[in-house]
Amino acid sequence: MRVIGGTLRGKRLCPIRGLAIRPSSDYLRESIFNILAGEAEDAAVLDLFAGTGSLGIEALSRGAATAVFVDKAAQAIKALTRNTCACCLEKRSIILKRDVLRGLNFLKSIDHAFGLVFIDPPYDRGFVEPTMQLLGRAGLISDGATNVIEHSRREVLPEKVASFILSDQRHYGKTLVSFYMPVL
Repeated sequence: MRVIGGTLRGKRLCPIRGLAIRPSSDYLRESIFNILAGEAEDAAVLDLFAGTGSLGIEALSRGAATAVFVDKAAQAIKALTRNTCACCLEKRSIILKRDVLRGLNFLKSIDHAFGLVFIDPPYDRGFVEPTMQLLGRAGLISDGATNVIEHSRREVLPEKVASFILSDQRHYGKTLVSFYMPVL
């Protein structure tokens, strides 16, 4: 696993061993960032169910201003810390060990709205819609933000979830990537 583009292109990231964590493939990340076409530039990024942090680190490599990584697994937090340190991103990163499904109000202490959100929960566990509901209620998203959700093709998402509307959806093998925008 490596960073695909930007200033850190080619940098290897440490994987998480022993957990059933499924990191986003290089191909999938490259496809997502090709679709985003520069939206990461100067963005405040939120990476939920962050795992190794590959999506948020990719965004930082491509010019995002800051990234907040959230995961509840201790091994994920260790990998996130190793990866952000190895990439010299400590000053632009915040790593939080929290359970996303318990609420996102803890993010209100961060002094900015997020313009790019990655949600990559464990597949087929029904975590996407509750996470989107929490995100909508927390009021953490800037106008024009993009939410990128990586999920199983078996998990069908509605056209509208909370205060977000589906703007695009792409198939990659067993994976579906859904893009949601805030309803204005």
